[in-house]
Parts: sequence; structure tokens; C-alpha cells
Amino acid sequence: MDHAADEDVGLFSPVRAGTEVERLTSDRAFLRAMLDAEAALARAQARLGLVPVGAAAAITAVCSAGSVDLRRVALGARDGANPVVPLVPELVAAVRAVDPAAAEHVHKGSTSQDILDTGLMLLSARALAVLLADLRRAAAALARLAAEHRDTPAVGRTLTQHAVPTTFGLKAAGWYRLVSVAADRVAALAAALPVSLGGAAGTLAGYVEHAALRDPDLDRGAFADALVAAYAAETGLAEQDLPWHTLRTPLADLGSTLAVVTGALGKFAVDVQNLSRTERAEAVEPAAAGRGASSAMPHKRNPVLATVVLSAALQVPALAAVLAQCMLAEDERPAGAWHAEWMPLQQCLRLAGGAAATAAELAEGLVPVPDRMRAHLESSGSAVVSERVAAVLSAALGKLEAKAALTAATAEAAASGRPLAAVLAGMPAVAAHLPAARIEALLDPLDYLGVAGHLVDRALSRR
Repeated sequence: MDHAADEDVGLFSPVRAGTEVERLTSDRAFLRAMLDAEAALARAQARLGLVPVGAAAAITAVCSAGSVDLRRVALGARDGANPVVPLVPELVAAVRAVDPAAAEHVHKGSTSQDILDTGLMLLSARALAVLLADLRRAAAALARLAAEHRDTPAVGRTLTQHAVPTTFGLKAAGWYRLVSVAADRVAALAAALPVSLGGAAGTLAGYVEHAALRDPDLDRGAFADALVAAYAAETGLAEQDLPWHTLRTPLADLGSTLAVVTGALGKFAVDVQNLSRTERAEAVEPAAAGRGASSAMPHKRNPVLATVVLSAALQVPALAAVLAQCMLAEDERPAGAWHAEWMPLQQCLRLAGGAAATAAELAEGLVPVPDRMRAHLESSGSAVVSERVAAVLSAALGKLEAKAALTAATAEAAASGRPLAAVLAGMPAVAAHLPAARIEALLDPLDYLGVAGHLVDRALSRR
């Protein structure tokens, strides 16, 4: 049977289909990462004289060739419960074909979890590098939007209703802040992803024993520390503090960070969706041939970039919860909790990476429509600044009386169609303290933007 047609191409996950992160998190990429972990282990042991340098080079060459059959490894994992079990004999056979002596040094002293967990960290590091670049692209674009529209007036909405005036720049500054904080978290996490080296039960006994056979006077602790350091250097990952076979914070941290990433991007996406509603049209997604088309309604241009970003944001937290639950890993090697991590992590990386790439494109091409923002601000009339008049009146009438007067006035203005300023000017309790001209000035929405511009400047100054 030809299994090429069974390849996972993202049919049900358009947010990551065709993205770089999809390639970096594929099953084949994970196989590559495990082979890289095996090769790095051989090189690390060669640094310490445990493996001949030539054997490490031969193992590395075979691993780099990537000739191991992915499908056969996957099927073999059903019997071994993890893919390293069938991978090792495949790799030994491949190395033996080119260097029989080197084959004796494959997977020396190691265990499945060391290779698989190190492979997961390599896979994650490679995906996070692309994810981080896209987050920084998105953040830079959002910062530009915030600066360009620092003083563009818009109506603020709370609980779906018009509230008080704001600026589009402040909204964009909020998006920027979320995305830049997410990027900082990704950068910190990527720098801390550790190698995994513990041996069969987290004591490194197998590694040390092989070394002790060569050197009966071996300082076992010093050798173990040196091997961890060499392995970290060969992989580019961080040194572990302890073997972490059942100390699963690296996976839980990945899940929680990726949930923050998609949450930040999802907030941006859901705001864009709302801004692009037909009746609002305050922002428009970047155009591209065929993008946003409906299969039935030719007139539609759907906000598809925001939609797929939001789809990722709705999935990753649930998948991250699985990774958090898997911290309940019993004994020195868990039966099930470890195995349950692999697919959720792969999907978290794919979804977050795809969302970041899509959000960067959305942010770089988003088209604000200031005229529509202004029109909606004006559609509520001066009611959106009734808060301001209430604040001024409270000094004369008291807080409760001022609020009651404004509540009655806005209700009458809405019912009668009369301008709020005229209604207020006709109320003796208000007119006694505020002349008509002062009321008109207080009810100008463009003069009640608070310190929105200052807040934008403050956010952008921290870039």
C-alpha cells in the first residue's frame, strides 16, 4: 500500500497548512530530531573518550542521511509503546551496513526516554525559532499601527455597547503589548529547553557503567556532569538540572506558553473579526486572490485570517491542559502519562506556529478605516460622553444626583430624538451650574479621549 497519500497535510487544520512550522513539526521532522539526538549522544560520548571519534562520525553520517523508514518505525511503536524502541535496531542496522564496529556504539548506555524527550526538545526549539520570528513580525506591525493611529478616534465598546471614546491606536497598542509579552515568554522558554539524560531509571547508571569499564578509577559524578554538559553542547539545548523522566515541567511550560501565545493572537483576531463586521467595517483584512470567498455567496469577503487564528486559540489551551495533567507521572518512568504528551505537544506547536504566521500576515496588511470609526462614534451622539458631564456636575450636585440627572437626560434624548445638550440645558438643576456653551463643549466626543495618546506612547517606548 502506498502510504504517501495518507500524509497529514492539514486538511482539518488550515491555520498551519503549508507553513514552515508544519514542516518542522511533521512526523518526519520528529524522526529527524530523534536521529539528531542519537547522533549528538554519540558525539558527546566521543568527547569523553567513551566512543571512538570515527564511530561517532559514522553514526552522525547515517543519522543525517535519514534513511530510516518512517512508516516502519511508526508501526513498530505499537509493540514498543514508543518510537525509539523500533528506531534503535533500524539505526543499528543502517550503521552496521557502513561501519560494523561503529554499530556497537549506537544508543550506548541510553534509554528510549532520553532520546525521545531530547528529540521533543529539539523539535520544539526548531519550531519555536520560527514561531518567535513571526511573533516579532506581528508585534512590529502592530506597533506601527498603534503609532500611525495614535490619535484616530473610535468608539469604545463594553459588553457589546458603545461606552466612551477611545482611539484605534490604543486598541492596537493593546494588541502589540499582548503579542510582545508572548514573544518574550517564547524567547525565554526556548533558551531553557533541556536535554534529557537519565538512563533507565534516572540515575545515569548505564552511561556511567560503560565509562567505568574503560576506567576503573572513574569519578562517576564528574563523568555524569561532563556527559550532560557535552550532550547539551552537541544538541544546542540547555543542561538539565536533574534527569526529568517524571519531572515534566519542560512539557508543561511549553503548553502554558503556547496557550499564552495563542491567547494573545486570538484576542487580536477576535477584535479584527468584530471590526470587520459588515455593519461596522472599521477594519479590513489584507486582500488576496480568492481569500475570504464563499462557496455560495459571491458578494462575501470573509475575515478568514482572523478566523483561523481564532480557531487555534480555541484549541491550544485544552491541549496544554493535557500536558499539565501529564505532570502526574508516577515512579521513575510513567506508563501512559509520558505517552500522552507527544501528540498534544505536536499540535500545540503546529497551531501556535500557524497562528503566529497568519497573525503576522494579518497585522502587516490590516487596513483600518478611520471614517467608519468616526461615523460610529458620532452615531451615538453626545451620549458617549455623558460620563464627563456627570463628573463635572457631581462637584455641584453630588455624585448620585448628577448621575440621576444624566440618566434621565439621556433617556429623554433617546426617546424624543432631541440633542442631549438641549435636554440638559433645559434641566434647571443642570442649567444652574453649566451654561449651554459649556454643556456643548463637554459633550464633544473628540475632546474626551482621556490619555489614550499618552498610553500608546508609553506602550511603544518599552519596545
